[in-house]
Amino acid sequence: MKLNTALSATLVALSLTSLASAQNVEVKGAWARATVQGQKATGAFMTLTAKNNAKLVGVSSSVAGVTEVHEMKMDNGVMKMRAVEGGLELPAGKATSLQPGGFHVMLMDLKLPLQKDNTIPLTLVFKDAKGIESKMELKVPVTQAAPGGGADMGGHQHGDMGKKPKQ
Repeated sequence: MKLNTALSATLVALSLTSLASAQNVEVKGAWARATVQGQKATGAFMTLTAKNNAKLVGVSSSVAGVTEVHEMKMDNGVMKMRAVEGGLELPAGKATSLQPGGFHVMLMDLKLPLQKDNTIPLTLVFKDAKGIESKMELKVPVTQAAPGGGADMGGHQHGDMGKKPKQ
């Protein structure tokens, strides 16, 4: 009986630790770009602010076969996009924008078109400075452009840019 009580107390403590870790990060302005029939990739965007140093180490969504954090940046005059390896750093107290043309969530191998005025599920996985992972479940609105007229990079579309090359 003492073993069950100790095990239960440990599980509750781990659950509370995970919950506290997830509450470490605030998400604002999340949205995903609507797609057209046949489009297999799009982006999701938001602003993340961690109370304490953390990393965004994973993302997933049931609407996509592959979901990754990507970065777009200029390299010798060419815009390049790549997956972020090892997680996206979220410095304490500093807002980190995931936006078109920079860091963003890529939703690839879409299972269905993302229609304007719907929502999609998105799960964010964070790791705090102590290495404790936590998840945050979001319902993200699908729109044509950033809600509230925010930065949108002039209608930038991901199209098939997220497809991995055949090897």
